[in-house]
Amino acid sequence: MKIQLKLEYAAFLLSGIYAFAQTGYSWWWFAGLFLAPDISMLGYTINTKAGAFCYNIFHHLGVAIIVYLAGTALSLPYLQVIGSILFSHSAFDRILGYGLKYPDSFQNTHLGKIGKKAE
Repeated sequence: MKIQLKLEYAAFLLSGIYAFAQTGYSWWWFAGLFLAPDISMLGYTINTKAGAFCYNIFHHLGVAIIVYLAGTALSLPYLQVIGSILFSHSAFDRILGYGLKYPDSFQNTHLGKIGKKAE
């Protein structure tokens, strides 16, 4: 993956961490819930189409922003926490090369192929 994309996603990760810092919640919440969005991979136990749908909902930067902004608008800090963690996790995944999934295979992402069969 190009270095520019990795730098952009690193900036997104820092932005998500900053957004979490503004909530006033303990950093233990951030550390404990950082990998929680990966539970969405359980959708792959049904089939690849359902798995990709579930994964993409929990790893979409736009969804994370909407959740965070809803928390801000409704004065619900726990929604801000959820949104900032979703955003940070998604940015971190993209730094590692894990993009949004296509319904044909977990290895087929919008950032390219991942895994042992990647070219």
